[in-house]
Amino acid sequence: MSAVIKDGVTNAAGVEVPPLDAFWMPYTNNRAFKSREDIASRMIAKADGVYYTTASGARIIDAMATLWCVNAGHCRPKIVEAIRAQAGELDFASNFSVGNPLAFRAADAVARLAPAGIGHVFFTNSGSEAVDTALKIALGYHRLNGQASRQRFIGREKGYHGVNLAGVAVGGVPANRKAFGNLIAVDHMPHTQDLARNRHCRGLPADGADIADHLERLVALHDASNIAAVIVEPVSGAGGVLVPPRGYLQRLREICTRHGILLIFDEVITGFGRLGTPFASQFFDVRPDLITFAKGVTSATVPMGGVLVSDHVYEAFMNGSGPVVELFHGYTYSGHPLASIAALATLATYAEEDLFGNAARLSQAFEDGIHDFVDMPHVIDTRNLGLIGAVELAPRARAPGARALEVHNRAWERGVFVRPIGDNIAFCPPLMIDKTQLEQVFGVVREVLSTVP
Repeated sequence: MSAVIKDGVTNAAGVEVPPLDAFWMPYTNNRAFKSREDIASRMIAKADGVYYTTASGARIIDAMATLWCVNAGHCRPKIVEAIRAQAGELDFASNFSVGNPLAFRAADAVARLAPAGIGHVFFTNSGSEAVDTALKIALGYHRLNGQASRQRFIGREKGYHGVNLAGVAVGGVPANRKAFGNLIAVDHMPHTQDLARNRHCRGLPADGADIADHLERLVALHDASNIAAVIVEPVSGAGGVLVPPRGYLQRLREICTRHGILLIFDEVITGFGRLGTPFASQFFDVRPDLITFAKGVTSATVPMGGVLVSDHVYEAFMNGSGPVVELFHGYTYSGHPLASIAALATLATYAEEDLFGNAARLSQAFEDGIHDFVDMPHVIDTRNLGLIGAVELAPRARAPGARALEVHNRAWERGVFVRPIGDNIAFCPPLMIDKTQLEQVFGVVREVLSTVP
């Protein structure tokens, strides 16, 4: 690393670069990033709508809603002004045995969007915390019902449920699990990807609902009396954008109900309009017992997550725990005033601009754009649902992921941000994107892919 960059002064291109050593970047090859000659081109200086502006002045279409989270778009005026005003009125108040009105209002606004019968919200600060909270709620629920032996969780291969220890355990991302192991009792169902039956499927694959029946085998292996909950993403995001087969989630619901197992939908990505409905559970017409959310609730302006809790689970705590704290769990910043006002302003923006409706209206154009890659070099699968999709590439010999990473890098140089996930190129744009911008995104990636060996 050069002394110029390390000291945080103007680089050779005349761009001021901050000191780099102190910040240990998450999910990043720090040594490679900090030694880049063109580092200013990867520093985001400003954002507006669906665009980034880098420190070097380049304008980039954010075709990933950054990390699946900027659903309303960047720096939206209503949200910005609400946060700015709130910071000068009430910067922080705890919700431990006292409260602030904004947290109650935000919870009510989120609950009004949820499926019927899921009317209670426990706030966290992230999706990772939301998952751990949901798992704790599941354990507590069964203990209150006299079934304390229900300690095991069932996740799914390729599932992603954040990076806290419990979330890593129920998740099915090998690199995460290899690094941190399992600290809770857990088993995994197979993932739903089946290229033999469902390659290049538009929307929901027709075949594969039977994959859910693997859950019955795990129930037989562990016995239902030992299983607390099943947790799945309705559409797997960080596992490569895996769309569930038609009827698969319904069958999981039936099996869980039959055996008294709670069903948790991790909607950190699919929540708040990604499929054209407030939550994916409404798109699929499947009601889980718990829903985790984050990201889109504030369009990523202020960190916030939470768990939507079904009425019967909530009432078990309210009626079964005596005159004490019902759940010994919470975070210092649960229901933070700035996060709460950001959520209220974000949900208002979704409604006023009909952004969920925009996602639904653009879904066909998005689908067509994804499937325009079918005949391109190296493409082995295309998948989509709502405004989330992926193009899967054949891996290079002895270099898995290298081809997708090269596509990502070259697309960035041409003004489009898409995300490489293994050998997949993921697309997940802000809900405010328009058709012309979508066409630009797909056009750039097609151009890039035609030149990548």
